[in-house]
Amino acid sequence: MDIDVAISQLKALISFLQEYRESGFDQAIIEAEHIANEMGIEAVFQEEHIIRRKRQSDEINSGEEVTQSSKESFRVNYFIFIVDQALSSLQSQFEQFQIYEEIFGFLFAVEKLKSVDDNSPLSSCVKLQQFLTHNEHSDIDATDLCLELQLLRHLLPAETTRAIDVLNFLRKMDGCYPNAYVAYRILLTIPVTVASAKKSFSKLKLIKTYLRSTMSQERLNGLAMLSIEKKVVEKVDYAKLIDTFASKITRRVVFK
Repeated sequence: MDIDVAISQLKALISFLQEYRESGFDQAIIEAEHIANEMGIEAVFQEEHIIRRKRQSDEINSGEEVTQSSKESFRVNYFIFIVDQALSSLQSQFEQFQIYEEIFGFLFAVEKLKSVDDNSPLSSCVKLQQFLTHNEHSDIDATDLCLELQLLRHLLPAETTRAIDVLNFLRKMDGCYPNAYVAYRILLTIPVTVASAKKSFSKLKLIKTYLRSTMSQERLNGLAMLSIEKKVVEKVDYAKLIDTFASKITRRVVFK
C-alpha cells in the first residue's frame, strides 16, 4: 500500500472511531446481546453502580448518593474508555505520518501533480527546501524544483500513477531533473515509522538500570544503538575494528 493511501485510511479510521464513540454504544449493546443469547448467557447488567459525591465546603447537607445504572456505568467506564484509548493510540502513533504528509504530500499523488497550475507547487517546494536544509545547506533548490515539476507534469507517461513510477522515469532522464530526482529519492527512502522509538523505550530499562544511574547521555545512546542493532553488531569483525581504532589513536612521536 502506498503511504498516501495508508494515511487516508488512518484518517478515515480515526473519524469512524470518533463517530462510533458518540453513537455506537446502542448498536454495540445489540450485537453483544445477540452474541450472549447464542452462547446461552443472560444479557443483563446485574449490579448497579453507586456514585458517592463528596460534600463540598459550602454545602450543609451530607454528601448525597447519585445512582447510576449498570448500563450507563459500563458505557462510561468501559466502552468510552476503550474507544478513547484506541483514538489516543492512533493519533499519537501516526503524528509522524501527518508531519510527513505536510512536507511531502504534494509529491504523493501524481494525478494532482499533473493537474496543478504553474504557481501552486512553489510554496510546497519552499517548505520542502526548509525541511531539507542543514547548516545553511539544502539538498534542493525550491525554485528549480518548482520549474522541474511544472515540466514533468507534461512529460510523465500516462501509465505513471505512483511516486515510485516518477522516480523510475527520472532515473531514465539521467540527471535532467536533479532537484526532482533528489526530492523523490528522499520521499521514498525516509523512514516513516514509530517502531524504532517504541523499540528504543523497551530497550532503555534493560540498559539503564539502577546500578548505572551515572551513565552519560552519549554512552547511553551508544549502548542503546548497539542493543537495537544487535543483528548487525553480531556480524562485526571485532579484531579488524580494534586494529582500525588503534591505528587512529596511535602516537606519532617516537620517544628515544
